[in-house]
Amino acid sequence: TEIRIIKGVDSQFMDEKQLSLRLEKASNYVPNNSKLADIGSDHAYLPCALVYQKKIQFAVAGEVVEGPFLTAKEQVKRLGFQAIIDVRLGNGLAVIDLADQITAITICGMGGTLIASILDDGFHAGKLTGGERLILQPNIGEENVRRWLMNHDYQIIAEELLEEDAKLYEIIVAEKSIVQPSYSQSELKFGLELKENYPDLFIKKWQRQLEKEYTILASLEAATSDQKEKIALFKTKIAEIEELIQ
Repeated sequence: TEIRIIKGVDSQFMDEKQLSLRLEKASNYVPNNSKLADIGSDHAYLPCALVYQKKIQFAVAGEVVEGPFLTAKEQVKRLGFQAIIDVRLGNGLAVIDLADQITAITICGMGGTLIASILDDGFHAGKLTGGERLILQPNIGEENVRRWLMNHDYQIIAEELLEEDAKLYEIIVAEKSIVQPSYSQSELKFGLELKENYPDLFIKKWQRQLEKEYTILASLEAATSDQKEKIALFKTKIAEIEELIQ
């Protein structure tokens, strides 16, 4: 569970400090008085905590699978937040309407490819007005998220790297820009200032990735079929990471 209920007389409320670290960090980037859409809401923990903190006016908690959708509805009902949090069943940003006047969107705990796909589908469906802040927490494939943001004129305004339960997570925060931002291939892959701002965690993250790349390279080199192209690709990846973390 991402959040625990306080025992005793106040058990109908939640302690916002008991959000998982990655969700707590993501919640810090939700502006005060936001109208929030939390996509893939997972028990609606994040919007419930933000309501308890009196930080948001309204929230849509979106779930694509019926089981988690029903669980989120029950959580919101049990806490008495039905007037503020609307739990909706639907795919990605399809759960929001322009009438909601959403000012912040959180998408946490998914792969970067899926997050980029959700944003892209929402963009083409007219669900993104450009007036919302995007708070994104990909578990993997962060480059795909940054590339989508750049290609759709969203400026990255903050990034964070954190560790929880021996796993490393990135948070990427972006807002619509008048001009298209330009990021280098290195920035897209490794982040804008993560190396400078979180040096120990940054090295730890990419050292782990380096070990994975070496393992794959060894299996390719041991293969009986011709793997020259893939071997060259992984050697390039390895050299890029080694140069960065040295």
